[in-house]
Amino acid sequence: NYIGCDQLILIKKNRKIDAGLEFYNSDGSESGACGNGTRCVAYFLSKENNQKEIELWTSSGTIKSKILSKNIVESEIGIAKTKWNEIPLNKNLDTTNLNIKIFDKNNKEFIGGTAINVGNPHVVFFVENIENFNIKKIGPLIENNKLFPEKCNVTIAELKNKNLIAVKVWERGAGLTRACGTAACATAVAGNINGYIKEKIDIEFELGILSIFIDEKNNIHMKGPVSEIKEIDIKL
Repeated sequence: NYIGCDQLILIKKNRKIDAGLEFYNSDGSESGACGNGTRCVAYFLSKENNQKEIELWTSSGTIKSKILSKNIVESEIGIAKTKWNEIPLNKNLDTTNLNIKIFDKNNKEFIGGTAINVGNPHVVFFVENIENFNIKKIGPLIENNKLFPEKCNVTIAELKNKNLIAVKVWERGAGLTRACGTAACATAVAGNINGYIKEKIDIEFELGILSIFIDEKNNIHMKGPVSEIKEIDIKL
Protein backbone atom coordinates (compact mmCIF):
# COMPACT_ATOMS: atom_id res chain seq x y z
CA ASN A 1 0.00 0.00 0.00
CA TYR A 2 1.10 3.57 -0.71
CA ILE A 3 1.83 5.58 2.43
CA GLY A 4 3.75 8.63 1.19
CA CYS A 5 5.71 11.15 3.24
CA ASP A 6 7.01 14.70 3.39
CA GLN A 7 10.47 13.58 4.49
CA LEU A 8 12.58 10.43 4.29
CA ILE A 9 14.99 10.23 7.23
CA LEU A 10 18.14 8.11 7.24
CA ILE A 11 19.46 7.21 10.70
CA LYS A 12 23.21 6.68 10.83
CA LYS A 13 25.56 5.49 13.55
CA ASN A 14 27.48 8.17 15.41
CA ARG A 15 30.31 7.40 17.84
CA LYS A 16 29.81 10.48 20.03
CA ILE A 17 26.00 10.73 20.31
CA ASP A 18 22.94 8.56 19.77
CA ALA A 19 22.71 8.87 15.97
CA GLY A 20 23.17 11.08 12.92
CA LEU A 21 20.32 12.07 10.63
CA GLU A 22 19.93 12.86 6.94
CA PHE A 23 16.69 14.36 5.63
CA TYR A 24 15.32 14.06 2.10
CA ASN A 25 12.20 15.75 0.76
CA SER A 26 9.55 13.94 -1.26
CA ASP A 27 11.03 15.39 -4.48
CA GLY A 28 14.45 13.88 -3.64
CA SER A 29 16.15 17.12 -2.56
CA GLU A 30 18.06 17.19 0.72
CA SER A 31 16.86 19.23 3.72
CA GLY A 32 19.02 20.59 6.51
CA ALA A 33 16.44 20.01 9.22
CA CYS A 34 13.07 18.47 10.03
CA GLY A 35 11.74 19.32 13.47
CA ASN A 36 8.91 16.81 13.65
CA GLY A 37 11.08 14.16 12.02
CA THR A 38 13.75 14.68 14.67
CA ARG A 39 11.17 14.30 17.43
CA CYS A 40 9.91 11.08 15.84
CA VAL A 41 13.40 9.61 15.57
CA ALA A 42 14.10 10.55 19.19
CA TYR A 43 10.93 8.74 20.25
CA PHE A 44 11.84 5.70 18.12
CA LEU A 45 15.38 5.47 19.52
CA SER A 46 14.22 6.04 23.08
CA LYS A 47 12.12 2.88 22.84
CA GLU A 48 15.08 0.92 21.49
CA ASN A 49 17.62 2.32 23.99
CA ASN A 50 15.26 2.72 26.95
CA GLN A 51 16.43 6.33 27.35
CA LYS A 52 14.44 9.45 28.10
CA GLU A 53 16.97 11.81 26.52
CA ILE A 54 18.26 11.47 22.96
CA GLU A 55 20.92 13.55 21.17
CA LEU A 56 20.95 13.59 17.36
CA TRP A 57 23.34 15.07 14.81
CA THR A 58 21.98 16.96 11.78
CA SER A 59 23.77 19.08 9.18
CA SER A 60 22.22 22.13 10.89
CA GLY A 61 23.50 21.22 14.34
CA THR A 62 23.04 18.80 17.22
CA ILE A 63 19.50 18.50 18.61
CA LYS A 64 18.67 17.26 22.10
CA SER A 65 15.25 15.72 22.75
CA LYS A 66 13.41 14.59 25.88
CA ILE A 67 10.61 12.03 26.08
CA LEU A 68 8.18 13.68 28.50
CA SER A 69 5.42 11.06 28.56
CA LYS A 70 4.15 8.13 26.51
CA ASN A 71 4.15 10.02 23.21
CA ILE A 72 5.09 13.64 24.01
CA VAL A 73 8.55 14.70 22.85
CA GLU A 74 10.32 18.03 23.35
CA SER A 75 13.29 19.00 21.19
CA GLU A 76 15.71 21.89 21.59
CA ILE A 77 16.02 23.20 18.04
CA GLY A 78 18.61 25.90 18.73
CA ILE A 79 18.87 29.62 17.97
CA ALA A 80 17.16 30.99 14.85
CA LYS A 81 19.20 32.86 12.25
CA THR A 82 17.81 36.16 10.96
CA LYS A 83 20.61 37.86 8.99
CA TRP A 84 20.02 38.15 5.24
CA ASN A 85 23.05 36.00 4.33
CA GLU A 86 22.05 33.35 6.89
CA ILE A 87 18.57 32.77 5.42
CA PRO A 88 20.05 32.99 2.73
CA LEU A 89 18.82 35.81 0.47
CA ASN A 90 20.57 36.86 -2.72
CA LYS A 91 20.81 40.48 -1.53
CA ASN A 92 20.94 42.49 1.69
CA LEU A 93 17.37 43.15 2.82
CA ASP A 94 15.57 43.76 6.10
CA THR A 95 14.53 40.21 7.00
CA THR A 96 11.82 41.41 9.41
CA ASN A 97 9.84 42.65 6.40
CA LEU A 98 10.83 41.51 2.91
CA ASN A 99 8.00 43.55 1.33
CA ILE A 100 6.87 40.59 -0.78
CA LYS A 101 3.47 40.96 -2.41
CA ILE A 102 0.92 38.19 -2.05
CA PHE A 103 -2.76 38.24 -2.98
CA ASP A 104 -5.78 36.78 -1.23
CA LYS A 105 -8.62 34.90 -2.93
CA ASN A 106 -10.32 38.23 -3.71
CA ASN A 107 -7.12 39.50 -5.37
CA LYS A 108 -6.51 41.93 -2.51
CA GLU A 109 -2.84 42.79 -2.13
CA PHE A 110 -0.89 42.06 1.06
CA ILE A 111 2.75 43.07 1.55
CA GLY A 112 5.08 41.54 4.14
CA GLY A 113 7.09 38.42 4.94
CA THR A 114 9.54 37.77 7.78
CA ALA A 115 12.51 35.54 6.95
CA ILE A 116 13.86 33.06 9.52
CA ASN A 117 16.33 30.17 9.24
CA VAL A 118 15.84 27.33 11.74
CA GLY A 119 17.91 24.73 9.92
CA ASN A 120 16.22 25.62 6.66
CA PRO A 121 14.89 28.92 5.25
CA HIS A 122 11.35 30.08 6.07
CA VAL A 123 9.21 33.09 5.18
CA VAL A 124 6.24 33.87 7.43
CA PHE A 125 3.29 36.12 6.55
CA PHE A 126 0.95 37.26 9.32
CA VAL A 127 -2.55 37.89 7.94
CA GLU A 128 -6.02 38.48 9.40
CA ASN A 129 -7.53 35.24 8.09
CA ILE A 130 -5.50 32.35 6.65
CA GLU A 131 -8.61 30.95 4.95
CA ASN A 132 -8.57 33.96 2.61
CA PHE A 133 -5.24 32.87 1.12
CA ASN A 134 -4.52 29.99 -1.28
CA ILE A 135 -1.27 28.50 0.02
CA LYS A 136 -1.14 26.08 -2.94
CA LYS A 137 -0.85 29.08 -5.27
CA ILE A 138 1.25 31.39 -3.11
CA GLY A 139 3.67 28.74 -1.81
CA PRO A 140 5.39 27.63 -5.02
CA LEU A 141 5.67 31.21 -6.31
CA ILE A 142 7.63 32.30 -3.24
CA GLU A 143 9.54 29.02 -2.85
CA ASN A 144 11.00 29.52 -6.33
CA ASN A 145 11.46 33.31 -6.11
CA LYS A 146 14.98 34.30 -7.22
CA LEU A 147 15.38 36.13 -3.89
CA PHE A 148 15.94 32.70 -2.26
CA PRO A 149 18.94 30.90 -3.82
CA GLU A 150 18.22 27.77 -1.73
CA LYS A 151 14.44 28.16 -2.11
CA CYS A 152 12.32 28.49 1.04
CA ASN A 153 9.38 27.23 3.08
CA VAL A 154 6.31 29.47 3.14
CA THR A 155 3.91 29.97 6.07
CA ILE A 156 0.66 31.93 6.17
CA ALA A 157 -0.09 32.66 9.84
CA GLU A 158 -3.08 34.04 11.75
CA LEU A 159 -2.83 35.25 15.34
CA LYS A 160 -5.92 33.73 16.96
CA ASN A 161 -5.07 35.08 20.42
CA LYS A 162 -1.99 35.75 22.55
CA ASN A 163 -1.55 32.00 23.08
CA LEU A 164 -2.41 30.55 19.65
CA ILE A 165 -1.36 31.01 16.02
CA ALA A 166 -3.02 29.06 13.20
CA VAL A 167 -0.88 28.31 10.15
CA LYS A 168 -0.83 26.86 6.66
CA VAL A 169 2.54 25.72 5.35
CA TRP A 170 4.13 25.10 1.96
CA GLU A 171 7.42 23.19 2.27
CA ARG A 172 10.17 23.50 -0.29
CA GLY A 173 10.61 20.17 -2.02
CA ALA A 174 7.47 18.70 -0.45
CA GLY A 175 4.59 21.07 -1.18
CA LEU A 176 1.50 21.49 0.97
CA THR A 177 2.02 19.82 4.34
CA ARG A 178 -0.31 19.23 7.27
CA ALA A 179 2.39 19.82 9.90
CA CYS A 180 5.93 21.22 9.93
CA GLY A 181 8.04 21.54 13.06
CA THR A 182 10.57 24.04 11.75
CA ALA A 183 7.71 26.17 10.36
CA ALA A 184 6.19 26.23 13.85
CA CYS A 185 9.54 27.40 15.26
CA ALA A 186 9.98 30.02 12.52
CA THR A 187 6.44 31.30 13.09
CA ALA A 188 7.05 31.68 16.83
CA VAL A 189 10.30 33.58 16.22
CA ALA A 190 8.68 35.79 13.57
CA GLY A 191 5.78 36.49 15.93
CA ASN A 192 8.24 37.43 18.66
CA ILE A 193 10.25 39.70 16.35
CA ASN A 194 7.08 41.49 15.23
CA GLY A 195 5.84 41.91 18.79
CA TYR A 196 2.78 39.65 18.45
CA ILE A 197 3.87 37.14 21.10
CA LYS A 198 6.35 36.75 23.95
CA GLU A 199 8.25 33.56 24.73
CA LYS A 200 5.49 30.90 24.59
CA ILE A 201 2.96 30.10 21.86
CA ASP A 202 0.94 27.18 20.49
CA ILE A 203 1.04 26.70 16.71
CA GLU A 204 -2.05 25.05 15.22
CA PHE A 205 -1.79 22.87 12.09
CA GLU A 206 -4.43 20.82 10.33
CA LEU A 207 -3.33 17.71 12.29
CA GLY A 208 -2.80 19.25 15.71
CA ILE A 209 -0.83 21.67 17.85
CA LEU A 210 2.87 22.15 18.58
CA SER A 211 3.98 24.16 21.62
CA ILE A 212 6.95 26.48 21.15
CA PHE A 213 9.01 28.09 23.90
CA ILE A 214 11.89 30.55 23.37
CA ASP A 215 14.16 30.57 26.43
CA GLU A 216 16.31 33.37 27.87
CA LYS A 217 19.22 32.36 25.62
CA ASN A 218 16.94 32.47 22.52
CA ASN A 219 17.03 28.68 22.15
CA ILE A 220 13.82 27.34 20.61
CA HIS A 221 12.09 24.40 22.31
CA MET A 222 9.38 22.49 20.44
CA LYS A 223 6.97 20.11 22.18
CA GLY A 224 4.24 17.91 20.77
CA PRO A 225 2.92 14.38 20.27
CA VAL A 226 4.26 11.68 17.97
CA SER A 227 2.22 8.86 16.43
CA GLU A 228 3.14 5.37 15.33
CA ILE A 229 1.49 4.49 12.03
CA LYS A 230 3.00 1.39 10.53
CA GLU A 231 6.27 -0.52 10.22
CA ILE A 232 7.12 -1.39 6.63
CA ASP A 233 9.97 -2.99 4.67
CA ILE A 234 11.45 -1.14 1.70
CA LYS A 235 13.90 -2.65 -0.78
CA LEU A 236 16.71 -0.21 -1.67
